[in-house]
Amino acid sequence: MTQESPDERPVYTGPQTSQLNLHNPAQLNLYRSEEAKAAVGALERALLGENRWMRRREAAQEAEISLLSARKIWRALGMPNLKDDDVYFTEADSDALATVSEMVRDGFVTEDGALSIVRSVGQMMDRMVAWQIEAIVEDMVAARDITDAQARRQLLNMLPELIDNLEGLMRYGYRRQLNAAVVRLALKVEKPSEDPDEDQDADFRALPLVRGIGFADLVSYTSLSRQMSEKTLASLVQHFEQRCAEVIAVGGGRIIKTVGDEVLFLTESPEAGARISLALSKIIREDTELPNARVAFVWGRILPRLGDVYGPTVNLASRLVALAEPGSVLTDASTANVLEGDERFVMFPQGTRNVRGFGDVQPVSVTQGVGTELEIDFE
Repeated sequence: MTQESPDERPVYTGPQTSQLNLHNPAQLNLYRSEEAKAAVGALERALLGENRWMRRREAAQEAEISLLSARKIWRALGMPNLKDDDVYFTEADSDALATVSEMVRDGFVTEDGALSIVRSVGQMMDRMVAWQIEAIVEDMVAARDITDAQARRQLLNMLPELIDNLEGLMRYGYRRQLNAAVVRLALKVEKPSEDPDEDQDADFRALPLVRGIGFADLVSYTSLSRQMSEKTLASLVQHFEQRCAEVIAVGGGRIIKTVGDEVLFLTESPEAGARISLALSKIIREDTELPNARVAFVWGRILPRLGDVYGPTVNLASRLVALAEPGSVLTDASTANVLEGDERFVMFPQGTRNVRGFGDVQPVSVTQGVGTELEIDFE
């Protein structure tokens, strides 16, 4: 395609007005501030390598793919809807489009598979970046004794100096997590039973992995949220998630997701699920900054998809945590049978309960038995 000279290129110099909430005085003042706009432009050049100068059709042509394919990729990434005349893209955007196209063209993945990968990048990066920005702002407010608005303005000038560190840390974390995931998800797929009398083939195809699924749920979160200020509530949730993350990591598990007052985690063995669950219950119970929590875990087959997990095992664990008493840990009879004989756990069958979607289920209470508990060092 014919390249425009640098002097002829339209240059994007700040946030699109359509992307700002102009009813928000802080955002409106930020947009109107010449100093802030200059800082945004400098930050954009540091992040993207240059100011935006391409329209969407030009970016697609540069990548040698159709505009329809480009729009699918941008939509999967979570980019805003753009008009033909919006100046939004750079060479880096075209390079990314070409990379995705090459993955499909070279036969590594189908178009649907590539879009799923792109969607994972868009969703995870969006959350990660928002988390990092808020963490930096909160730290600046506390450490420098400035207002939230002042911290956000200072952040624009400070971020260019942090980009290399943040990007390096992200690359390191990505490779570490990818290595762990290969072992966890790709190399540990269970085989169906070799017993000819046990027809598990259909279940194996639908739910290929056997894992421990656990939930930790704060008690009285709804009533607490009505009594607390937004800042206090956010601090409580952050403290809860941090404690859970530390316990689950030490126990060899992995957090699948957090939703306010609830954490969903996965383990590679039923024993790890039991130890993590007991440790979570105890540590939250002894933490004066947190209300009690209900905890439940189940060992069974699951289907991992899009970074989440699905299947009856997940649903049953979710139902059981709602039945657990504050400060207690529940599992089901099947998981209790798997753990039978392990002196680290003491199990007490409860009365049969009718569980939605499962019929009659016998919950089993799990308590600490003989042996050392999971050691957590919060220092």
